[in-house]
Order: sequence, then C-alpha cells, then structure tokens
Amino acid sequence: MTTKKIVVGYDRSAGAKDAATWALDEATRTGAPVEFLFAYEWPVRAPATSVIPPPDDETDRAVEDGLKEAVASAQRTHPTVRTAISIVRDSPAVPLIERSREAGLIVLGSHGHSAVSGLLGSVSVAVSAHARCPVIVARGRFPATAPIVVGVDDSASAHAALAFAVEQAATRGVPLRVIRAWTPVTSPWGVTPGAVAFDPEYDRGQFDELVAGWRAKYPQAEITAQVALEHPAAALTAASAGAQLLVVGTRGRGALRGMLLGSVGQHLLRHSACTVAVVHDTTT
Repeated sequence: MTTKKIVVGYDRSAGAKDAATWALDEATRTGAPVEFLFAYEWPVRAPATSVIPPPDDETDRAVEDGLKEAVASAQRTHPTVRTAISIVRDSPAVPLIERSREAGLIVLGSHGHSAVSGLLGSVSVAVSAHARCPVIVARGRFPATAPIVVGVDDSASAHAALAFAVEQAATRGVPLRVIRAWTPVTSPWGVTPGAVAFDPEYDRGQFDELVAGWRAKYPQAEITAQVALEHPAAALTAASAGAQLLVVGTRGRGALRGMLLGSVGQHLLRHSACTVAVVHDTTT
C-alpha cells in the first residue's frame, strides 16, 4: 500500500467532498499526506462586453478560503492526516496529470461545478486516461463492509488493476470479487470485432490459475472468481451495485497505448453505482 501523496481535485462541490472523504479515509489507513488542489482556467480571450470578470486577488482569496475550510474539516474528522493546499490557473486535468507522476493516487469527484452539464466527466476521463498512478472517481459513500469488485482480462493494465484491488481488499478486510467477462461475438452492444470465442475449459482454467496465485499471496483475503459471457461493461456495471469500489484497468493500443481509457472504462466512470478506480500498467 502506497504512502505517496494523495492528490484530491477539489472545487467545494458535493462530488469533491466525497472525493476528499475517500482520500482522507485512505490516508488514515496508509499514513499518506493529502493535497487539496483547486485548478481553474479563465478565458484567455473574451469579448469586450463579456460579463466574466478577470481573475484577481479576491478570486484567489475566495478559492484559498474554500481550501482552508476543507483542511480545517479534515483536521476535525481525520486528525492524523497531513494536508496541504494548491491553487493552479490551468485546465483542471493538466496539473492533476502532472502530479500523478509523483503521487500515489489522484482522487476526483464524480460531479463538480461546471458551466456545461457533464463537463467534469471529460476531466475524469482525461485524467483517468493519462495519469501515471491510479485514479479514483468517488461516487457517494458506501458501507465499509461492502465488497470490492475488479474486472480482468489479458491486458497488462488488468493485471495491475487486480494487484491494486487485492491489496485494497486485504487492507480493508473485505471480500474481493474478480470478474472475467468475455464479449459475445454479437450482443445488444453490437458486433464487436475484438470478441473471441469462449473456451470453457481452457479460459476458465487460465482465469482460475490467475486468481489462485493471488489467493496464495494473500491467504487472509476472501477472493471469489466469476466468469460472465457478456459485455464487460454490462457485467461490471451490474456488479458495482453492491460494491464499495470497482477497479478496472486501461486498454490503450498502438501509438496511443496508455493514452486511451477505452469504451468500457468510460462507460463505468459514468454508470457505475459505486466509486471507480482506474489503474494503469506503469511498467511500459
């Protein structure tokens, strides 16, 4: 479990407060410090009649006051956690991605303040796709005894996601459900060129062997394995309903490997019933 800094994208929204709570709970378990980061981008060019005032010291003071309020709340609820604040004038995704190179976790809310409904979703997708550390997109609060769910396939990032999920489940003392879903060649999701036939004996054997290895490493963890012959997005969305955390990897390919989140990850960020962790394979 990492003790590197946890960075929270914070804008005082309800989603950001959920993110702060998740980060502070994690920091209490691991001893990691927490940085509250507020980033905002003012229009560089605006018409003379624009009603948008330019940023000034008063704006920065208001932002700083909001961050100090978050720190004060953290000191009351999580007194052992070390905290810091940062204010950056830039597109929110940029400083978060930059900090991910040295951070242990980036934590975001599922909804935030935006002039355009759903715009923060694009920030979550961008940070989840480009970050160099796991990204948590917090959604509400869930029972501490609820299980963790992880989706796996044959990709390196999925194996990194499984390692992250096992460690989270072991340290929290909760069950882990490992799900391997094979996409049918044709399904309600449409014809999928990448779909492959499912060989029950071989594929289930490979999957069970993978899970058995992690059971041997973490004998104290309750780990169950589940195979589903349906689109991974459908299987994992359904599984998220009873979980506290859903963990997935990224599936970039070719020249853009590691730069794309993939359709399954994007679907889960928007439709998961619980908090989502997006984990990268950082060995390449």
